[in-house]
Amino acid sequence: MSRDYTSEKIKVFSLNSNPALAEEIAKVIGVGLGKCSVTRFSDGEVQVNIEESIRGCDVFIVQSTSAPVNERLMELLIMIDALKRAAAKTITIVIPYYGYARQDRKARAREPITAKLVANLLETAGAHRVIALDLHAPQIQGFFDILIDHLMAVPILGEYFKGKELDDIVIVSPDHGGVTRARKLADRLKAPIAIIDKRRPRPNVAEVMNIVGQVEGKTAILIDDMIDTAGTITLAANALVEAGATQVYACCTHPVLSGPAIDRIQNSKIKELVVTNSIALTDEKKIDKVTQLSVAPLIGEAIIRVYEDQSVSTLFD
Repeated sequence: MSRDYTSEKIKVFSLNSNPALAEEIAKVIGVGLGKCSVTRFSDGEVQVNIEESIRGCDVFIVQSTSAPVNERLMELLIMIDALKRAAAKTITIVIPYYGYARQDRKARAREPITAKLVANLLETAGAHRVIALDLHAPQIQGFFDILIDHLMAVPILGEYFKGKELDDIVIVSPDHGGVTRARKLADRLKAPIAIIDKRRPRPNVAEVMNIVGQVEGKTAILIDDMIDTAGTITLAANALVEAGATQVYACCTHPVLSGPAIDRIQNSKIKELVVTNSIALTDEKKIDKVTQLSVAPLIGEAIIRVYEDQSVSTLFD
Protein backbone atom coordinates (compact mmCIF):
# COMPACT_ATOMS: atom_id res chain seq x y z
CA MET A 1 0.00 0.00 0.00
CA SER A 2 1.29 3.45 -0.89
CA ARG A 3 -0.63 5.21 1.86
CA ASP A 4 -1.42 4.63 5.51
CA TYR A 5 -5.19 4.88 5.95
CA THR A 6 -5.26 4.46 9.73
CA SER A 7 -5.19 8.25 10.27
CA GLU A 8 -7.62 8.98 7.42
CA LYS A 9 -11.35 9.63 7.74
CA ILE A 10 -12.28 6.31 6.15
CA LYS A 11 -14.31 3.74 8.08
CA VAL A 12 -15.29 0.21 7.08
CA PHE A 13 -18.15 -1.47 8.95
CA SER A 14 -19.46 -5.01 8.72
CA LEU A 15 -22.96 -6.20 9.47
CA ASN A 16 -23.92 -9.84 10.05
CA SER A 17 -24.02 -11.34 6.54
CA ASN A 18 -20.31 -11.87 5.85
CA PRO A 19 -17.97 -10.59 8.60
CA ALA A 20 -15.05 -12.75 7.38
CA LEU A 21 -15.13 -11.06 3.95
CA ALA A 22 -15.42 -7.61 5.57
CA GLU A 23 -12.38 -8.41 7.73
CA GLU A 24 -10.41 -9.38 4.61
CA ILE A 25 -11.47 -6.19 2.81
CA ALA A 26 -10.42 -4.02 5.76
CA LYS A 27 -7.04 -5.79 5.78
CA VAL A 28 -6.57 -5.06 2.06
CA ILE A 29 -7.28 -1.37 2.70
CA GLY A 30 -5.09 -1.30 5.79
CA VAL A 31 -7.68 -0.30 8.41
CA GLY A 32 -9.45 -2.07 11.25
CA LEU A 33 -13.17 -2.77 11.06
CA GLY A 34 -15.34 -0.10 12.65
CA LYS A 35 -16.94 -0.92 15.99
CA CYS A 36 -20.65 -1.58 15.81
CA SER A 37 -23.11 -4.15 17.08
CA VAL A 38 -26.27 -5.54 15.53
CA THR A 39 -28.64 -7.08 18.05
CA ARG A 40 -32.36 -7.85 18.32
CA PHE A 41 -35.11 -6.62 20.60
CA SER A 42 -37.12 -9.41 22.20
CA ASP A 43 -39.72 -9.22 19.42
CA GLY A 44 -37.06 -9.62 16.73
CA GLU A 45 -36.65 -5.97 15.68
CA VAL A 46 -33.13 -5.02 14.58
CA GLN A 47 -31.10 -2.75 16.84
CA VAL A 48 -27.87 -1.15 15.56
CA ASN A 49 -25.30 0.56 17.78
CA ILE A 50 -22.32 2.41 16.27
CA GLU A 51 -19.68 2.39 18.98
CA GLU A 52 -17.29 5.07 17.68
CA SER A 53 -17.53 8.55 16.18
CA ILE A 54 -18.00 8.65 12.42
CA ARG A 55 -18.72 12.40 12.12
CA GLY A 56 -17.32 13.73 8.84
CA CYS A 57 -16.04 10.28 7.77
CA ASP A 58 -16.36 8.44 4.47
CA VAL A 59 -18.09 5.25 5.60
CA PHE A 60 -18.26 1.92 3.73
CA ILE A 61 -20.69 -0.78 4.92
CA VAL A 62 -20.10 -4.37 3.78
CA GLN A 63 -23.32 -6.40 3.64
CA SER A 64 -24.57 -9.09 1.26
CA THR A 65 -28.35 -9.33 1.24
CA SER A 66 -28.20 -13.13 1.26
CA ALA A 67 -30.27 -15.56 3.34
CA PRO A 68 -32.03 -14.67 5.57
CA VAL A 69 -32.57 -11.93 2.97
CA ASN A 70 -35.15 -9.80 4.80
CA GLU A 71 -33.05 -9.77 7.99
CA ARG A 72 -29.91 -8.71 6.11
CA LEU A 73 -31.77 -6.02 4.18
CA MET A 74 -33.29 -4.51 7.33
CA GLU A 75 -29.89 -4.54 9.07
CA LEU A 76 -28.47 -2.59 6.14
CA LEU A 77 -31.31 -0.05 5.97
CA ILE A 78 -31.18 0.60 9.72
CA MET A 79 -27.37 0.92 9.66
CA ILE A 80 -27.58 3.49 6.83
CA ASP A 81 -30.11 5.50 8.87
CA ALA A 82 -27.88 5.35 11.96
CA LEU A 83 -24.84 6.54 9.97
CA LYS A 84 -26.81 9.38 8.38
CA ARG A 85 -28.00 10.58 11.80
CA ALA A 86 -24.44 10.31 13.18
CA ALA A 87 -23.25 12.83 10.54
CA ALA A 88 -21.20 10.58 8.27
CA LYS A 89 -19.83 12.60 5.36
CA THR A 90 -20.62 9.89 2.77
CA ILE A 91 -22.23 6.46 3.07
CA THR A 92 -21.19 3.83 0.51
CA ILE A 93 -22.87 0.45 0.66
CA VAL A 94 -20.73 -2.46 -0.51
CA ILE A 95 -23.07 -5.26 -1.61
CA PRO A 96 -21.12 -8.32 -2.76
CA TYR A 97 -24.47 -10.08 -3.36
CA TYR A 98 -27.57 -8.02 -4.20
CA GLY A 99 -30.69 -9.94 -3.16
CA TYR A 100 -34.13 -9.57 -4.77
CA ALA A 101 -32.33 -9.03 -8.10
CA ARG A 102 -34.06 -11.83 -10.03
CA GLN A 103 -37.25 -9.80 -10.45
CA ASP A 104 -35.73 -7.05 -12.57
CA ARG A 105 -38.65 -6.63 -15.02
CA LYS A 106 -42.31 -7.53 -15.39
CA ALA A 107 -42.10 -10.92 -17.09
CA ARG A 108 -45.79 -11.56 -16.42
CA ALA A 109 -48.81 -9.42 -15.56
CA ARG A 110 -49.11 -8.11 -11.99
CA GLU A 111 -45.50 -8.93 -11.04
CA PRO A 112 -43.40 -6.60 -8.85
CA ILE A 113 -39.95 -5.33 -9.83
CA THR A 114 -38.19 -6.05 -6.55
CA ALA A 115 -34.71 -5.07 -7.78
CA LYS A 116 -36.00 -1.51 -8.27
CA LEU A 117 -37.89 -1.54 -4.96
CA VAL A 118 -34.71 -2.44 -3.03
CA ALA A 119 -32.78 0.30 -4.88
CA ASN A 120 -35.45 2.80 -3.81
CA LEU A 121 -35.26 1.63 -0.19
CA LEU A 122 -31.47 1.99 -0.06
CA GLU A 123 -31.59 5.48 -1.53
CA THR A 124 -34.41 6.63 0.73
CA ALA A 125 -32.52 5.33 3.79
CA GLY A 126 -29.67 7.69 2.88
CA ALA A 127 -26.98 5.82 0.91
CA HIS A 128 -24.78 8.03 -1.29
CA ARG A 129 -23.09 5.36 -3.40
CA VAL A 130 -23.16 1.62 -4.14
CA ILE A 131 -20.37 -0.82 -4.91
CA ALA A 132 -21.94 -4.02 -6.26
CA LEU A 133 -20.54 -7.28 -7.61
CA ASP A 134 -22.02 -9.12 -10.61
CA LEU A 135 -25.60 -7.92 -10.47
CA HIS A 136 -28.07 -10.49 -11.81
CA ALA A 137 -28.91 -8.13 -14.67
CA PRO A 138 -26.75 -5.15 -15.73
CA GLN A 139 -29.81 -2.90 -16.13
CA ILE A 140 -30.19 -2.89 -12.32
CA GLN A 141 -27.46 -0.22 -12.34
CA GLY A 142 -30.06 2.07 -13.93
CA PHE A 143 -32.49 1.49 -11.06
CA PHE A 144 -30.28 3.66 -8.84
CA ASP A 145 -30.22 7.46 -9.02
CA ILE A 146 -27.08 7.49 -6.86
CA LEU A 147 -23.57 6.53 -8.06
CA ILE A 148 -22.97 2.81 -8.56
CA ASP A 149 -19.76 0.94 -9.36
CA HIS A 150 -20.43 -2.50 -10.82
CA LEU A 151 -17.53 -4.91 -10.28
CA MET A 152 -17.09 -8.25 -12.04
CA ALA A 153 -15.62 -11.51 -10.76
CA VAL A 154 -14.76 -12.87 -14.24
CA PRO A 155 -11.08 -11.79 -13.94
CA ILE A 156 -10.77 -13.73 -10.65
CA LEU A 157 -12.44 -16.85 -12.07
CA GLY A 158 -10.41 -16.54 -15.27
CA GLU A 159 -7.08 -16.40 -13.43
CA TYR A 160 -8.02 -19.50 -11.44
CA PHE A 161 -8.82 -21.54 -14.56
CA LYS A 162 -5.70 -20.25 -16.33
CA GLY A 163 -3.67 -21.68 -13.47
CA LYS A 164 -5.24 -25.13 -13.98
CA GLU A 165 -3.83 -25.29 -17.55
CA LEU A 166 -6.79 -27.26 -18.90
CA ASP A 167 -6.73 -28.52 -22.50
CA ASP A 168 -9.25 -27.87 -25.27
CA ILE A 169 -11.66 -25.67 -23.29
CA VAL A 170 -15.14 -24.51 -24.25
CA ILE A 171 -16.97 -21.94 -22.10
CA VAL A 172 -20.67 -22.74 -21.75
CA SER A 173 -23.51 -20.40 -20.85
CA PRO A 174 -26.38 -22.31 -19.18
CA ASP A 175 -28.92 -20.00 -20.89
CA HIS A 176 -29.17 -17.23 -23.48
CA GLY A 177 -29.12 -14.50 -20.82
CA GLY A 178 -25.60 -15.41 -19.69
CA VAL A 179 -23.90 -15.26 -23.10
CA THR A 180 -22.17 -11.91 -22.42
CA ARG A 181 -20.69 -13.29 -19.19
CA ALA A 182 -19.54 -16.47 -20.95
CA ARG A 183 -17.95 -14.38 -23.72
CA LYS A 184 -15.93 -12.37 -21.18
CA LEU A 185 -14.51 -15.53 -19.63
CA ALA A 186 -13.92 -17.06 -23.08
CA ASP A 187 -11.94 -13.98 -24.15
CA ARG A 188 -9.69 -14.33 -21.11
CA LEU A 189 -9.11 -18.05 -21.68
CA LYS A 190 -8.92 -17.74 -25.50
CA ALA A 191 -11.66 -20.35 -25.86
CA PRO A 192 -14.85 -20.75 -27.92
CA ILE A 193 -18.32 -20.61 -26.34
CA ALA A 194 -21.41 -22.81 -26.40
CA ILE A 195 -24.95 -22.06 -25.23
CA ILE A 196 -27.54 -24.29 -23.63
CA ASP A 197 -31.05 -23.62 -24.87
CA LYS A 198 -33.04 -23.82 -21.65
CA ARG A 199 -36.74 -23.57 -20.93
CA ARG A 200 -37.96 -22.64 -17.43
CA PRO A 201 -41.63 -23.64 -16.96
CA ARG A 202 -41.71 -22.17 -13.44
CA PRO A 203 -39.22 -20.60 -10.95
CA ASN A 204 -36.35 -22.87 -9.86
CA VAL A 205 -37.31 -25.50 -12.46
CA ALA A 206 -35.31 -25.82 -15.69
CA GLU A 207 -35.36 -28.15 -18.67
CA VAL A 208 -32.41 -28.47 -21.07
CA MET A 209 -33.55 -28.30 -24.67
CA ASN A 210 -30.48 -28.21 -26.90
CA ILE A 211 -26.76 -27.34 -26.98
CA VAL A 212 -25.63 -24.70 -29.46
CA GLY A 213 -21.92 -25.07 -30.20
CA GLN A 214 -19.23 -27.77 -30.30
CA VAL A 215 -18.57 -29.51 -26.97
CA GLU A 216 -17.63 -33.05 -28.02
CA GLY A 217 -14.15 -34.05 -26.81
CA LYS A 218 -13.72 -30.76 -24.94
CA THR A 219 -13.35 -29.63 -21.31
CA ALA A 220 -16.50 -27.62 -20.62
CA ILE A 221 -16.59 -24.75 -18.12
CA LEU A 222 -20.12 -23.64 -17.21
CA ILE A 223 -20.40 -20.06 -15.95
CA ASP A 224 -23.35 -18.32 -14.26
CA ASP A 225 -23.78 -15.30 -11.99
CA MET A 226 -25.42 -17.33 -9.22
CA ILE A 227 -26.29 -20.93 -8.39
CA ASP A 228 -29.38 -21.28 -6.23
CA THR A 229 -30.95 -24.77 -6.15
CA ALA A 230 -28.34 -26.00 -8.70
CA GLY A 231 -31.05 -27.52 -10.91
CA THR A 232 -29.97 -25.58 -14.01
CA ILE A 233 -26.23 -26.14 -13.61
CA THR A 234 -26.46 -29.89 -12.87
CA LEU A 235 -28.89 -30.50 -15.75
CA ALA A 236 -26.51 -28.57 -17.99
CA ALA A 237 -23.51 -30.62 -16.82
CA ASN A 238 -25.35 -33.88 -17.52
CA ALA A 239 -26.36 -32.64 -20.98
CA LEU A 240 -22.75 -31.66 -21.78
CA VAL A 241 -21.42 -35.11 -20.81
CA GLU A 242 -24.13 -36.77 -22.93
CA ALA A 243 -23.05 -34.51 -25.82
CA GLY A 244 -19.47 -35.79 -25.52
CA ALA A 245 -17.69 -33.33 -23.21
CA THR A 246 -14.75 -35.10 -21.54
CA GLN A 247 -15.12 -33.28 -18.23
CA VAL A 248 -17.25 -30.45 -16.83
CA TYR A 249 -16.28 -27.64 -14.47
CA ALA A 250 -18.71 -24.99 -13.24
CA CYS A 251 -18.20 -21.53 -11.78
CA CYS A 252 -20.29 -18.67 -10.49
CA THR A 253 -19.91 -15.49 -8.47
CA HIS A 254 -22.70 -16.01 -5.94
CA PRO A 255 -23.06 -19.43 -4.22
CA VAL A 256 -26.65 -19.12 -2.96
CA LEU A 257 -26.82 -22.95 -2.82
CA SER A 258 -30.24 -23.32 -1.22
CA GLY A 259 -32.42 -26.39 -0.68
CA PRO A 260 -31.12 -29.49 -2.53
CA ALA A 261 -28.19 -27.65 -4.18
CA ILE A 262 -25.30 -29.36 -2.35
CA ASP A 263 -26.73 -32.88 -2.85
CA ARG A 264 -27.32 -32.14 -6.53
CA ILE A 265 -23.75 -30.87 -7.03
CA GLN A 266 -22.25 -33.78 -5.09
CA ASN A 267 -24.11 -36.30 -7.25
CA SER A 268 -23.66 -34.46 -10.56
CA LYS A 269 -21.18 -34.77 -13.43
CA ILE A 270 -19.50 -31.53 -12.27
CA LYS A 271 -15.84 -32.18 -11.43
CA GLU A 272 -15.33 -28.89 -9.53
CA LEU A 273 -17.54 -25.93 -8.70
CA VAL A 274 -15.60 -22.66 -8.34
CA VAL A 275 -17.36 -19.83 -6.48
CA THR A 276 -16.43 -16.59 -4.71
CA ASN A 277 -16.97 -15.58 -1.08
CA SER A 278 -19.60 -12.93 -1.95
CA ILE A 279 -21.86 -15.14 0.19
CA ALA A 280 -20.47 -16.89 3.26
CA LEU A 281 -20.69 -20.67 3.02
CA THR A 282 -21.86 -22.69 6.00
CA ASP A 283 -19.79 -25.76 6.95
CA GLU A 284 -22.21 -28.23 5.33
CA LYS A 285 -21.76 -26.42 1.99
CA LYS A 286 -17.95 -26.65 2.07
CA ILE A 287 -17.73 -29.97 0.25
CA ASP A 288 -14.64 -31.18 -1.63
CA LYS A 289 -16.17 -30.30 -5.01
CA VAL A 290 -16.55 -26.61 -4.05
CA THR A 291 -13.60 -24.19 -4.30
CA GLN A 292 -14.11 -20.68 -2.93
CA LEU A 293 -12.06 -17.71 -4.18
CA SER A 294 -11.84 -14.35 -2.40
CA VAL A 295 -13.18 -11.11 -3.87
CA ALA A 296 -11.64 -9.08 -1.01
CA PRO A 297 -8.66 -7.78 -3.06
CA LEU A 298 -11.01 -6.59 -5.82
CA ILE A 299 -13.49 -4.91 -3.48
CA GLY A 300 -10.74 -3.47 -1.26
CA GLU A 301 -9.03 -1.90 -4.27
CA ALA A 302 -12.39 -0.51 -5.47
CA ILE A 303 -12.99 1.10 -2.05
CA ILE A 304 -9.54 2.71 -2.12
CA ARG A 305 -10.18 4.08 -5.61
CA VAL A 306 -13.60 5.46 -4.63
CA TYR A 307 -12.13 7.08 -1.51
CA GLU A 308 -9.26 8.63 -3.49
CA ASP A 309 -11.49 9.71 -6.42
CA GLN A 310 -9.64 7.46 -8.86
CA SER A 311 -10.99 5.45 -11.80
CA VAL A 312 -12.64 2.15 -10.85
CA SER A 313 -13.02 0.94 -14.46
CA THR A 314 -9.31 0.04 -14.68
CA LEU A 315 -10.07 -2.89 -12.34
CA PHE A 316 -11.87 -4.58 -15.27
CA ASP A 317 -8.74 -4.70 -17.44
